[in-house]
Amino acid sequence: MKLSEELQWRGFVNQTTFSDLSELDGAPISFYFGVDPSADSMQIGNLAAAMMVRHFINHGHNAFLLVGGATGMIGDPDGKADERHLKTLDEIAKNKAGIAAQYKQVFAGMNFNLVDNYDWFSGIGYLDFLRNVGKHVPMSMMLGRDFVQSRLGEDGAGISYAEFSYSLIQGYDFVHLYKNHGVTLQVCGADQWGNSIAGVDLIRRMEGGEAHVYSTPLVINKATGIKFGKSEGGAIWLDANKTSVYKFYQFWLNVDDEGVIDYAKIYTLLSKEELDSLAEQQQQNPSARPAQRALAREVTTLVHGKDRCESVERVTEVLFGARQFTDLNENDLQMLAGEIPVVDTGKTVIEALVEAQITASNGEARRLIAGGAVSVNGEKITDDYGLSDTALIKKGKNNFLLVR
Repeated sequence: MKLSEELQWRGFVNQTTFSDLSELDGAPISFYFGVDPSADSMQIGNLAAAMMVRHFINHGHNAFLLVGGATGMIGDPDGKADERHLKTLDEIAKNKAGIAAQYKQVFAGMNFNLVDNYDWFSGIGYLDFLRNVGKHVPMSMMLGRDFVQSRLGEDGAGISYAEFSYSLIQGYDFVHLYKNHGVTLQVCGADQWGNSIAGVDLIRRMEGGEAHVYSTPLVINKATGIKFGKSEGGAIWLDANKTSVYKFYQFWLNVDDEGVIDYAKIYTLLSKEELDSLAEQQQQNPSARPAQRALAREVTTLVHGKDRCESVERVTEVLFGARQFTDLNENDLQMLAGEIPVVDTGKTVIEALVEAQITASNGEARRLIAGGAVSVNGEKITDDYGLSDTALIKKGKNNFLLVR
């Protein structure tokens, strides 16, 4: 499958300056994709665009992955109703390191160039920038941006000169990469279209050159119609310290049936034949969730590695009755301990339930045990007893407690 065909089939086609997508099927193109260090981790919205980048690389194009150390000092105002709070230099350095590490994980085994726009902005003087770059930027173009109009409107919060200039700074990234590395294409999410076009315009005005932008649409939750990637606890992050591996896996395992194959086209590298087969299995036995399981496995392996994915699969199977608790190893138990209440051994089942606040009293715990609503290591119990070894207590369908 040609790149243009792959992008269309997987749902990566949005706005582009190319008149014909087949232009992507020719000679190798040097392109760039960037993430600002507004946090020390990407979210799965960034991951969708990163997966698109993988297809560009797989089809022979030359990738420059940018960490926005300079643009991160201002923060992208597009889509923001109010002025951003500036990050400290230490925060930016920490965030850059986090994004760079995730690039290396998501693009492991692939050829790419890692760049930081602070490296070229740190040596540019203010007057030089105004003279050599700002002189080429019409005010009408900058004032015409939607986010500027909304911030300057009657009900707007206003906009600082720093945020007003953000698209000019990002546009110069494209100019620098064009001049120094032959980059002629920026790929981005749909929300970065305006900033990216600023770079195309600057290259034309400053260098007399031609450059292009290719954007991917925002992923929409098919069931709700809103932006994909939000949960009740907030955004789904790639960093396990922000979204645990277990919660990350569960997010994918619980996506809606209507959209699961479309999400798999975007977030996995499974072939058309493999996804067609999954779609058929899903239709035949939706309660088994074969497509969700494949999606969760593929994305979790990509982001967190094979070992942690297999661990979270074992933990999930134990919690929902498809595997014996004794199958879990120490790493599995540590993962489980991060998700459910933990009490020390040396207590009775009743004492453990009350200490973990799964039951309100000894009497309630005793009644639940007598009624067959409590199990230990997958076996229903009818009497209280002491726990001297590691064990998993379950009350009802979804209340769990680890004894260690």
